[in-house]
Amino acid sequence: MNVMAVEAPRHAASESNWARELEDEASVLALAGDVAEMVGPGDLVTLSGDLGSGKTTFARALIRLLTGEADLEVPSPTFVLMQAYEGESYPIVHADFFRIKKPEELIELGWEEACDGALVLVEWPERAESYLGPDRLDIRFRLDRDRGESFRAATLTGEGAFAARLAKAKAIHEILAQSGWSRALRQFMQGDASTRAYERLIKADGQSAVLMISPPRPDGPPLRYGKPYSAIARLAEDIRPFVAIDHGLRRQGFSAPEIIACDLSAGLAILEDLGDEPIVGDEGINQERYAWAATALAALHRASLPDALPINAEETYRIPNYDIDALSIEVELLLDWYAPHIARAQLASGVKASFVNLWRRALQDVVAARSTWTLRDYHSPNLMWLADREGVAKVGLLDFQDCVLGHAAYDVVSLLQDARVDVPDLVELKLLSHYARLRREGEPEFDMAEFARAYAILGAQRATKILGIFTRLDRRDHKPDYLRHLPRVEKYLAKDLNHPVLADLKIWYETNLPRIFDPAS
Repeated sequence: MNVMAVEAPRHAASESNWARELEDEASVLALAGDVAEMVGPGDLVTLSGDLGSGKTTFARALIRLLTGEADLEVPSPTFVLMQAYEGESYPIVHADFFRIKKPEELIELGWEEACDGALVLVEWPERAESYLGPDRLDIRFRLDRDRGESFRAATLTGEGAFAARLAKAKAIHEILAQSGWSRALRQFMQGDASTRAYERLIKADGQSAVLMISPPRPDGPPLRYGKPYSAIARLAEDIRPFVAIDHGLRRQGFSAPEIIACDLSAGLAILEDLGDEPIVGDEGINQERYAWAATALAALHRASLPDALPINAEETYRIPNYDIDALSIEVELLLDWYAPHIARAQLASGVKASFVNLWRRALQDVVAARSTWTLRDYHSPNLMWLADREGVAKVGLLDFQDCVLGHAAYDVVSLLQDARVDVPDLVELKLLSHYARLRREGEPEFDMAEFARAYAILGAQRATKILGIFTRLDRRDHKPDYLRHLPRVEKYLAKDLNHPVLADLKIWYETNLPRIFDPAS
């Protein structure tokens, strides 16, 4: 593993810098490509430097990239002051303020109207500073005749809101360069419900890898004990848990992706590409593949596993406990998001308090039971099918940075009550029996009745949490597609609440959220 940076500060910097050497036209094009990756509509890029230092040359390269027209005529706007272009995704305004004598002249040009919703490139920005916002990417060009007639030095400075974007782009550029992937084609891959993003890297020879972009999680407002939700729910704060658990799983013989390179402070990793063949089939779940996924869980739960893992030669990660505070704050997401969405009104404080107390009581035995690694997101979007591998290695594991020490039933529920795909009741029962048989073969003391109780409790807990998360993704994050999964999750919850151990909680749900048992209500 190549750890290329030290601990980064948790607060956002107000400025970041990146020095680049531009030895020829190819390096100018490469810089334009890097800038194109980080800019968008509404952004301001200021181009500074003496006459002939390369401002217009760079602007021309960037505009041609963003319009998709390699031969587009892009003259200097020195005499017309402002030139507009239609990019592939948004308009572009290229301005030159060299002839501006007073910033007020921009009003007569209709500056604000022309720049609305556009990417704005400004040469000689110092002539009209009062009309330019504080959030910008500044690129200062400098000639160095000692290095040759064509050599330019460029210093990129991200100011205000652009500082974090520039720092991220610089870190990605460096990890790709240092690991030999800088010339790879970068293809965006569909992200998940978190802040992480993924890109597939493809070299000219067809070799591929995955770039994971997992920035440090920003602290939310304190909710309880002076801690934010993520800390109480034991969610990973940065990429370190992923790195530690990844190595731990691979040492146990499971197919977590090999880490090719990693930048801990920036939250970046280049990972082995486990492909894109899921364990689900075109018509729904693939029983053979799901059986192997259950087999892998049984093998993991039979193993003797440490509660602390090395991140690198200097750091150790201690896996947190999936304690009662974490489990209960997760179910409270239903009160905060799902209940108001369904009932169109806030529940009374006494009703909420009863809900929390009932859940804490139901979870006590689960928390006290023997714990194992609970990967927490062991379901179809995060499980790849690797047909050319043997045994449990056939199941590729992608998402485990939120791993905790918890009850084995949680991940079995995640698999067999999949929020995104229907698992028929008979298939669920068959696979649950398959898992139990494998556990009993290695552990004669395995108690199926106790496991079934925990399975129902954690199934109801997980379904309750997911109803809150999916509603929050719609209401807060404007991702309405997750709402289509609510009926499936409601069905799982209603089924789990039928277990006698959850009788009191079932009454609460029937009284306050009857839709779960009757979607037409």
